[in-house]
Amino acid sequence: MTPPSAQHFTAVVPAAGVGKRMRADIPKQYLPLLGKTMLEQTLENLIAHPQISRVVLALHPEDPYFADLPIASQPWLTKVNGGEERADSVLAGLAAIQDEEWVLVHDAARPCLPHQDLDKLLALAGGAVGGILACPVRDTMKLADEHNRVNTSLDRSRMWHALTPQFFPLALLKDSLQQALNANVAITDEASAIEWIGGTVQLVEGNACNIKVTQPVDLMLAEFYLNKLLHNGRSSI
Repeated sequence: MTPPSAQHFTAVVPAAGVGKRMRADIPKQYLPLLGKTMLEQTLENLIAHPQISRVVLALHPEDPYFADLPIASQPWLTKVNGGEERADSVLAGLAAIQDEEWVLVHDAARPCLPHQDLDKLLALAGGAVGGILACPVRDTMKLADEHNRVNTSLDRSRMWHALTPQFFPLALLKDSLQQALNANVAITDEASAIEWIGGTVQLVEGNACNIKVTQPVDLMLAEFYLNKLLHNGRSSI
């Protein structure tokens, strides 16, 4: 059996969305970040890890931007047409992967993933369950009513922020996503599909720098974190 540290994996990156909350003229993955697009930074960070050998990128079928990027012709990159929902795009990416047991799914808008965290997640390969990077909740959490008034304060001691990558056996993830879509279940991340079919998801604590760029202010924070990450050889902040 190949030791976990010597295995190689494929990452699927769904990038067919338009990022409306960024209030930008172009999809957020094409916004500039340290001299490149955010999408390029995310993809290059993934492939720079020694255990990632290929990235499958799910784009909108009418995406007018990607083909003009220098990264578009890289041999380690496979492009597929994404779908209307995240789960559709992930399934399209999974369909392009053959003869692999495990697969990663990572957000296009998370360019600040430390390789140290990725090492911990990939160590799950060959085990009983897959898992996700996550951060323990630090703030007091409030449950609101329909008028945005506090209903109650929640116990945060067992609450986590779900991050990506998310890492599961390929066949299990395909099956769970397809079952959820067939049942019209809302799937917000890959772990929620695994949970829906009764599977187990391991939480692997990751660095809070692995933010998802959603609001305009996040881009400034991503620039700060990415600078630190690149300075440290992508290993950690």
